[in-house]
Amino acid sequence: MSEGRLQRVRDRVRPFPDFPQPGVLFRDISPLLKDPAAFKALIDLLEDHLRASFPKIDFIAGLDSRGFLIGPPLAQRLGIGFVPIRKKGKLPGPIESVSYSLEYGKAELEIQSDAVEQGQKVAIVDDLLATGGTMCAACELLKRLKAEIVECLVIIELKSLKGSEKLKPIPFYSLLQYD
Repeated sequence: MSEGRLQRVRDRVRPFPDFPQPGVLFRDISPLLKDPAAFKALIDLLEDHLRASFPKIDFIAGLDSRGFLIGPPLAQRLGIGFVPIRKKGKLPGPIESVSYSLEYGKAELEIQSDAVEQGQKVAIVDDLLATGGTMCAACELLKRLKAEIVECLVIIELKSLKGSEKLKPIPFYSLLQYD
């Protein structure tokens, strides 16, 4: 992994103390999205990782909403399709739905029932992994469709919240880690 590219990504993650509530240090990727060279470095790093780790992937699944910013350019680079996993009520047609717990309440995720076929290999992408609830819910949806989840990957992992432990045995990868 190019340390220069990784540092360029790290330099564009901005901390916001006490957001969305007192005591929380929010990691904002907005400066990363505004900087074309840093965003290119991000997609380059994720592409390099996936190509080296998984020679065959059928789809990138992105989580609503920031996974939609990373997933499509990554899928395009890999020459594969993108599948959205959305918040409740945003997808037409037959869907699979799962409820899950968040740090601040409950939520639901949905995927179209024909999004992937049995046995297709899918990597799930999002911007951040905290407690792991949203990513676990996405995994559950793809398992219901009988997809093979090759990996869950994020830009930022908040290590102290131990979300990656909930994903086991599914492989997990994060570019940046914070306590």
